[in-house]
Amino acid sequence: MKRLFNLLRGMVTLQVTVPFPERFVNLCAQENLEFWAMDWLDEHTVRLTARRRHRDRILELARQLGGEGAVERSRGLPDFLGRFRTRHAFLLGLGFALVAVLILSRFVLTIEVTGNEQVPTGVILSQLRLLGVHPGVYGPALERKQLAQDALVELPELSFMALNLYGTRLEVIVREVVQAPERVNVEENIDLAAQADGLILKVEPELGDSLVKAGDTVAQGDILISGTVTMEPPLYSDAPTRYFQTHARGRVWARTWRTLTATLPLTAQGKDYTGREESCWSLTLFGRRIEIFGTTSISWPRYDKITTVRQLPLDISLQREVFREYESVELSLDQQAAQTMLEQRLLDQLHALIGADGSVSASRYEARVEGDTLAVTLYAECREEITTEQPGRALSEFQGAQTPTG
Repeated sequence: MKRLFNLLRGMVTLQVTVPFPERFVNLCAQENLEFWAMDWLDEHTVRLTARRRHRDRILELARQLGGEGAVERSRGLPDFLGRFRTRHAFLLGLGFALVAVLILSRFVLTIEVTGNEQVPTGVILSQLRLLGVHPGVYGPALERKQLAQDALVELPELSFMALNLYGTRLEVIVREVVQAPERVNVEENIDLAAQADGLILKVEPELGDSLVKAGDTVAQGDILISGTVTMEPPLYSDAPTRYFQTHARGRVWARTWRTLTATLPLTAQGKDYTGREESCWSLTLFGRRIEIFGTTSISWPRYDKITTVRQLPLDISLQREVFREYESVELSLDQQAAQTMLEQRLLDQLHALIGADGSVSASRYEARVEGDTLAVTLYAECREEITTEQPGRALSEFQGAQTPTG
């Protein structure tokens, strides 16, 4: 480390010849002239290494003692930069580069978002951009705490945000809101009914009267768990049967059979490119678009626009837009490819119906062509949870119903 500092400050190797070298060494010590690596060449001559800034004084002491000194070698950063004293263009470029590094290092070049799972990164970056936070902004001028609070007001899905600046990198740390569980109002009169026909496999009632058991067959709309709870009177009592109503809860698993159909025309409008093409180059500088070459004024009735953007530092982007003319033509679709697409679409629809907990035991597809339309039908046997909520029946529907008192 000491050698590195010496190179940065510069050092010289001197050869000094004086009548009395011991007196020369003492004088250097008295004046705090640092030197090292001293080597005796003969009775009156020594070689030593000293700091560059002490060179002239050491040579002057040698002359005062009736001797002489000479520089054998000079090295270090000052000597390296001294070679370019007459190269003004290089020095100007070096100075400009140093200034550019010092200035540009204070601008934000990249923004990283961490901690988000449900809220897309693009949504967070878009809101920050509306608040003036984007690549190219001057970092030290950002009121980071205030910006985080303003962003949270516009993003209710987030509960916390912090902006940390590390040189040219701005780190955005967020935490998402933990949704409170849905509260069930047990005073509501709600029944659980079957949302599909099926064969009951398992009943898991939590609140309410279960009206079915494993092995029963139900149709769509049948009540599975009633929100009207029956309170039987004690044995040998003349008291009437009482009822109270609540929000029924529970799960009922059933074996179901689903039939889904999807259709698709076997002809479609396609594109036939004419070969005519136009392009436009533009530069976006801090949000302002400047056209460089070409034009975006296209008179063709039908064309595709292909945009290629190259992001540059400091919120500068180079953009190329290509316009390709085409004519509409009628195309025939590949029947096998269309059938595969419809089958996948039906399978996705089936999984959405039976939910994440449901499963498909068996399935088959049936395809047919009706005119210029392809129809595909999916027949599936499933195991799924079939309850759905619906308003409960009024107490007046129960013969002799009475509400409990006391």
